[in-house]
Amino acid sequence: MRYLGNKTKLLNFIESVINKYDIKGEIFADLFAGTCSVGDYFKNKYTIIANDYMTFSSIICKAKLLNKAKPKFNKFIKAHNTDPFSYLNNKHYKEQSNYFILYNYTPKADRMYFSESNALKIDGMRLDIEEFYKNYLIDEKEYFYLIASLLESSLKVSNTSGTYQAYFKFWEARSQKDFSIEPLVINTTKTLYKNIIYNMDTNRLIREISGDIAYIDTPYTTTQYTNSYHLLETIAKYDYPEIFGKTGRRCNREFSGYSNKQLAFIEFEDLFRQLQFEHILVSYSNQSIIPLEELINLAKKFAVNAKVYIEYSDYREYATNNLSHKSINEKLKEVIIYFKKDLSINKSPLNYSGSKDSLLPLLYKHLPKHIDTFVDAMGGAFNVGANIVAMNNVVYNEYNKYVYEIIDMLHKTSCKELIKNIEQTIKSFKLSKKDKNAYLLLREAYNKNKHPLLLFVLQIYSFQNMIRFNNSQQMNTPVGNNEYCESIKDRIEKFKTKTPNIKLICGKYQNINLKEFPKDTIFYFDPPYFITNAEYNDGKRGLDGWDVYKETELLNFLLNIHENGYKFMLSNVISHNGKIHHILKEWVAEYNFNLSIVGRTGIKYPREEVIIKNFSIYENNVNV
Repeated sequence: MRYLGNKTKLLNFIESVINKYDIKGEIFADLFAGTCSVGDYFKNKYTIIANDYMTFSSIICKAKLLNKAKPKFNKFIKAHNTDPFSYLNNKHYKEQSNYFILYNYTPKADRMYFSESNALKIDGMRLDIEEFYKNYLIDEKEYFYLIASLLESSLKVSNTSGTYQAYFKFWEARSQKDFSIEPLVINTTKTLYKNIIYNMDTNRLIREISGDIAYIDTPYTTTQYTNSYHLLETIAKYDYPEIFGKTGRRCNREFSGYSNKQLAFIEFEDLFRQLQFEHILVSYSNQSIIPLEELINLAKKFAVNAKVYIEYSDYREYATNNLSHKSINEKLKEVIIYFKKDLSINKSPLNYSGSKDSLLPLLYKHLPKHIDTFVDAMGGAFNVGANIVAMNNVVYNEYNKYVYEIIDMLHKTSCKELIKNIEQTIKSFKLSKKDKNAYLLLREAYNKNKHPLLLFVLQIYSFQNMIRFNNSQQMNTPVGNNEYCESIKDRIEKFKTKTPNIKLICGKYQNINLKEFPKDTIFYFDPPYFITNAEYNDGKRGLDGWDVYKETELLNFLLNIHENGYKFMLSNVISHNGKIHHILKEWVAEYNFNLSIVGRTGIKYPREEVIIKNFSIYENNVNV
C-alpha cells in the first residue's frame, strides 16, 4: 500500500537492531501501526499489540493480525459456490441513491478522486460486505480481511499521487483501469498468538497496556494523516460523514499532536513517561519536526542510566512540501532510537506513614503530558517527587523538620558513606531486634543531640518505624520488632532522584510562593487523610494535627493554585469504614474537578483512595 511512512523496506533493519541488542520479550506493541507492515512481519515471533487512531488502519491491522493467512471463506463458498472476490468482481452494480463515494468523490460532485464506474463498484462492494457479515456468510476475521482488501484495491485506482489531500485535474492512467477487489497480501504463519488491535489515541492507550517491546513510528512531518487519508477512513467506516471543502474532507476528525510543531515534543514526553515497556524502539528521521538530537536527549531522561543508542539506515525520501526539519544539502536518513525504559521505582529508605510508593504506577497515569517543574508539596519520605521525571526541576517541601533533615541527609550523602555511618552507629550502640535497653540508649543520645542520622537509625528499630515526639520535642517512640537488614541497605543504594535538578525546602505548604514557579508546574499534595484519623498526625505527637480546619485550609489553597492558572493533584480518601468525606465530595462537584479512584484497600476498614486534579490530560485540541 502506498502510505506515508510505510516501513516495509525497513523491516530487515528493524529486526537487525532487535538482534544486535539482544532484545527479548513476548509482547510486541506496534503503537502507530499504519498499514501494519511491522506487526505483520513479527506476528510469528510475538504477541502483537497494534494500534492506530485511524479506523481504516486498525481494520488493516485486524486483517493481518487475526488471520494466519488468506481466509478460506468456507461458509461463503458453500452458499454461493464461489469465493467472495469472484462474487463481487462479477456482480453488476447499479447506481443507488445511498452510494456515498459515487455522489461525493467523483465528477458527480465536481471531484476527481475516482471515476464514476469505479466509485459505483467501491460503494456496492462495501455495502455487500456488510450484508455478508450480517447474514453470517463471513466471520469477523473474514469481514476485516475483505474491507482491508477493498481499501488496498481502492488505492490502485485512485486519481491521486498516493494520498487524498488533493486529486489530479486530469485522469491519470491508473485511475482509468476497471476496479476489481483483490485479496490483501499478508504474511503466512503457522503460529498465531492472541494479538490485540486498538483504534485509539496512542497516548491514551499506553496508560492501559504494558509489555516487553514497544515500536514507535510517529508521523515525522506536519502532514495530518486524517487529511491525507480521509477518503479511506470514509470507505472503512461508511458512516455518511459531514464533509467540507474542495477535497471533501471529513468535518469531524481527530488531529495528531505529533504532526504539530508546537505539540510534538510534549507528545513524546508524555509517551516516554507513560510507556510500561522495557525495550523502546523509535523509528525516526533526521528531517523530522523535532530535531533528532532533541529527541535523543529527551529519551535519555527516561532511559536506564541515560543510555540511548542510535542506528542509521539510508532510506528513500517521500516527496512532500511539509518536511519540517529539512536541509537542502542533508540526505534523509532513517534511524532507530533504542533504549531500555527505566521502569524502576526507587523506594525511599525512610519508612514513613502514608508513603505512596505502592500507588505510584497508578498516580503516574494521571500526570499531565508536560511537566516543567514538579512540586511535592507535602513530601514526606519523598517517594513521589523522587520518582518523577520533570523536564527541569523537582521541588521537595516538608513542614516536619525532623523528616526534612533525614531526606536532606539521604539526598546529600553518598550511599557508601551513609551505609558506613549507619552500620557504625548500630555497632556503637549494640543495637539488635527488640533490644529495648540498647534502643533507649540511642534514643537518649538523639534527644540530647538531634542528628538526623541517629533519628534515621532510631526509626528503623522503633515501633512500626514510627517517628513520634512529645510536646517537649523529645522522640518517645518505643522499641519495635524491626531491625537493619539487606533490604534497607538495598533501598539506600538505589535511592536517587530521577530528575537531576532537586530543590529541598523545609516549611509549610502555605508559604509556597506560586509566582516563583513557571506555569507548567504541577503541585502535588498528599495530606494526612482527614476521615481516617491517622495516628502519625493526630496532634498528639508534638506537631500540628490534621482536623477539619486544616483540611479546608488546604482546599482553599488548592483553589488559589487553580485560580492562578497552575495545575494541582491531590491524594485523598473519599470513603473509609462506611464514612464519606462529604466536604471533599461537594468541593469536587462545585468546581468540576476530576476525581479518579486509584485504590480500594482494607477488609476490616475498607477505604477508597482517589486522585483529584484540576486539569484534563486531553483538554487541548489540535487545530490544523
